[in-house]
Amino acid sequence: MLRSRRRARNPDPPPGSAISRLIPPYVLRETCGCVCYNASDMGGHFFTARSLALLSGIVVFGAAPFRGQKATAPSPGLLAPANQQGIYLVFPFENAGASPRLEWLGEGLEELTIQRLSAAGEQVYSHAGRLVELERYGLPHSSKLSRATMLHVAEDLDADFVIFGKYTASGTSLTIESRILRVNPTALQPPLRETGSLDSLMELHTRLVWRMLSAMEHPYRLTLADFTRRQRALRLDAFEHYIRGLLANEDDARLRELREAARLEPEWPEPDFALGEAYFARRDCNSALPWYARVPKKHDRYAEAVFATGVCHLQLNEADRAEEVFASLREAMRNNMVSGADLPEILNDLAIAKARQGKTAGAQSDFRRAAELDPDEGDYPFNLGLLALAANDAAAAADHFREAAEREPDNPEDRAMLILALEKAGKNPEADQEREAAKEAFGPNGLPAIPPESKNEGWSRLNRIKTELDVTALRAEIASNESPASGNADAALSNTPAAHVRRGRQELSTGRTDAAEKEFRAALAEDPANAAAHRGLGETARRQGKMNDAVKELQASLEARDSAVVRTLLAKIYLEQKKPNLARAEVERALKLAPNYAEAKQLLEHLKNSKANEKKPGGGAP
Repeated sequence: MLRSRRRARNPDPPPGSAISRLIPPYVLRETCGCVCYNASDMGGHFFTARSLALLSGIVVFGAAPFRGQKATAPSPGLLAPANQQGIYLVFPFENAGASPRLEWLGEGLEELTIQRLSAAGEQVYSHAGRLVELERYGLPHSSKLSRATMLHVAEDLDADFVIFGKYTASGTSLTIESRILRVNPTALQPPLRETGSLDSLMELHTRLVWRMLSAMEHPYRLTLADFTRRQRALRLDAFEHYIRGLLANEDDARLRELREAARLEPEWPEPDFALGEAYFARRDCNSALPWYARVPKKHDRYAEAVFATGVCHLQLNEADRAEEVFASLREAMRNNMVSGADLPEILNDLAIAKARQGKTAGAQSDFRRAAELDPDEGDYPFNLGLLALAANDAAAAADHFREAAEREPDNPEDRAMLILALEKAGKNPEADQEREAAKEAFGPNGLPAIPPESKNEGWSRLNRIKTELDVTALRAEIASNESPASGNADAALSNTPAAHVRRGRQELSTGRTDAAEKEFRAALAEDPANAAAHRGLGETARRQGKMNDAVKELQASLEARDSAVVRTLLAKIYLEQKKPNLARAEVERALKLAPNYAEAKQLLEHLKNSKANEKKPGGGAP
């Protein structure tokens, strides 16, 4: 069973490490260094948001130069970073007078801006990062947003600057206008424009982005020539095919456009990764694997390509190769990115690979660690329950399935497996009780039928495989792993409240709550009313089981800045504290702020159903 989940987003700093040498050799491909783009996140129509990671022009998995690199020019990813001025969030550019055949340029200019900033060492959210945040609020991907909505999205993403713009075309002439909106304190920069021929789009846009950075309040150190050298030279036709492929709604058109982009720019890794993702989404692993193998080690999506390779080996029933991929990836993350950190998705899939080979003890340990790292995810205790059933320990299986059901109370399969485990453990009265409660919650036919255990596969066919990797936790602290490139100025930027908050989120995402708390408190020492820092402390306290402290911090965050996301999180905590009335009040306030916020709507529906069940005679769980 494949399971994917869109996860919280965290900032991405600019490290550089020798992680690639630890990955199994059959998933590596020696190649020239490349610019760290994230263009393949473009696919709101078909790509999954494996991460909402920030991008940086510094390579994530870079090692020493590979054979085949040209000695005449350094790889763009190996250049020292410019002074980073903050985190950018880019929106599509508006077609303000160009032909409909140039409609693709809206997302194209957004993606090109992301690429330019990333290549220059700036931190910028991927296209997918923006899309998932819009999805959280129930906004269509193609909706035209007001500046107020852009600002609100940027605040929830802890971005410092918003970039948006428009373009017009007349004949072969193209004019691009861009603007920067500073988030805090709010300030709108004057518009900047560049005009030239459509054929000169790449050069024209490069000048525009450089001018934007140069117009910021902090002096920008790169000359236009230096900035240009950091950019990958791309054919316009290849870029157009790539964008059209990502925006295509039909598989055949998508694959045709992406393959043409890959043909025209064979050394450009973005179409390679995009094609791997397209085939992966179709569960065509035999076609996906060769494209993933083309993603170079220094590419910012390399870890995701390796992770997807491991998932494919699981799907192809190659558990031994899957274990090798996931074990090596885990070791690389722990030793080279965030010391001692683990990612629950990797641990989960590694455990499944081990379990399929009869390595029960190792699988159990990895599942438990994954469950500890992500206390909201029900898949990890569910998989532990399957492992216990396979070991004929029905009582332990029931405990695990009960935990899964408590984490995700609206999942009927968790409840069905809990009932089955209780029956196998001889606890029939308890099983009957759970069955009645499930009828109230899901209806008389709401529980799925559980097929009998297979002689060859056991319960492994029900394992929930994670198919999305949250790569935001792969990165180390912003600037803490490197000496600042420009002395005191960069050091000061790395110690701002925003920098502390971002590091705190990274620590929290890897399960290091003490370190996360330290960073959030450091942010509050500089800015006592920092809403993001209070929210981070609230999430940390929840992880630590300090629910009253969590409530206090989230309330402080809301006093500083109202947020549907924070109110929904507060509602969840109230629900955990058995305070449904307070939970409902918060989630209703959240929906007043964001009427289409899917997570809040689901929680409100759950609260309504629970209330209705309580009113029925004998209804509800005891």
